[in-house]
Amino acid sequence: MFESIYEAIKSHDTIILHRHANPDGDALGSQIGLKHIILENWPEKRVFMVGDPAGRYAFMADSVMDEVPDAAYSGALAIVLDTSGKALISDARWASAHDTARIDHHLFLEPIAAHEVTDTSYESCCGLVTAFALECGLRVPQIAAQSLFTGMVTDSGRFRFDSTTARTFRLAAFLMEQPIDTNELYRNLYSSDLEMTRLKARYVGKIGLTAHGVAYIYTTREELEAQGVDFFTISRGMVGVMNDIRGVDIWANFTEGPEGVVCELRSARQNINPIAVRYGGGGHMKACGATVPDRETAMRMLNDLDEMAGEAHE
Repeated sequence: MFESIYEAIKSHDTIILHRHANPDGDALGSQIGLKHIILENWPEKRVFMVGDPAGRYAFMADSVMDEVPDAAYSGALAIVLDTSGKALISDARWASAHDTARIDHHLFLEPIAAHEVTDTSYESCCGLVTAFALECGLRVPQIAAQSLFTGMVTDSGRFRFDSTTARTFRLAAFLMEQPIDTNELYRNLYSSDLEMTRLKARYVGKIGLTAHGVAYIYTTREELEAQGVDFFTISRGMVGVMNDIRGVDIWANFTEGPEGVVCELRSARQNINPIAVRYGGGGHMKACGATVPDRETAMRMLNDLDEMAGEAHE
């Protein structure tokens, strides 16, 4: 499956790794993990990571992005990780590279690169990168193993989501042959300070329900500014407060930002991806999103989700 990408890596001295904007643990984990796998097996190569800052995942080792001049792309291989669409890639210079590749586990949206590996049966892009290393007989150093394990944990919901398979655990077990401090990892991922706990409690109080039981939260720009926290903490961070509500199979978090309303959509049962795609987004069947221009459009999306929930109960 990985022959083409393996040969592309072998034939380029400079490799620049991209991923989607507003990175989660899987995007950063696959980026950091692949970087150190390449350097471990081809120490003479120059490998860079580019994109916007790591945000709440800055605790991950080597998560600071590189400053790369435009000229570096002229003879380079750009590899895009964990990204289904061109518009989602952080740093558009990937398209100017000498050669391009993509490794991704989202539902296929559009072709991006000359060398493509997209497999939705994997719980995470980190799982795919781990499979790449195993299939190609590559050494995986400790920092790569820890980064890849982190991405597998976050995108599988601590191995709870139904994307988790026997292969997930086999790959995780392989990574854990390296010394990974899981106690420290889970504390970094899931522990909250008192103010964050209080913030989550306020957002629990904001939860609304549609006629057919879709849970949702809407945050205006004024409310966001009053919270005194970064955008990502609310948009991606607060969608989780609606997990595990009995009787709720679909939930959505709408957050107004500088480029529109960011819509984070989640489902326990139905495939909600077509609704995200309808509004210019994408992702997974049960975890996806889109950015829409205004509140009116966001409420139309919520209505579409409500109709889907209603059809499921007929």
